[in-house]
Amino acid sequence: MDDVLIPIVVCGILFLGLPWLVFHYITKWKTSAKLTGGDEKLLDELYDAARRMDDRLCSIERIMTAENPNWKQQCLPETSARQRLLSGED
Repeated sequence: MDDVLIPIVVCGILFLGLPWLVFHYITKWKTSAKLTGGDEKLLDELYDAARRMDDRLCSIERIMTAENPNWKQQCLPETSARQRLLSGED
């Protein structure tokens, strides 16, 4: 009896169980690779937040430029100091 049962179980596992398992996980992998509605909503919110921050930064730069036109040069380190930092000298 065992001589007949073991090959039937092994064939069932090889020809039914294993392909089912492979196709099951392939289907799961393909469906999880797509963006969900929640993901798209989150991306839209992040894009809107980034756009608002960019608008605010532009407004701040305009105000700073109106008050002091040379503010960007004052914020940057001088050229020789910048070159020393890039070359690794202290």
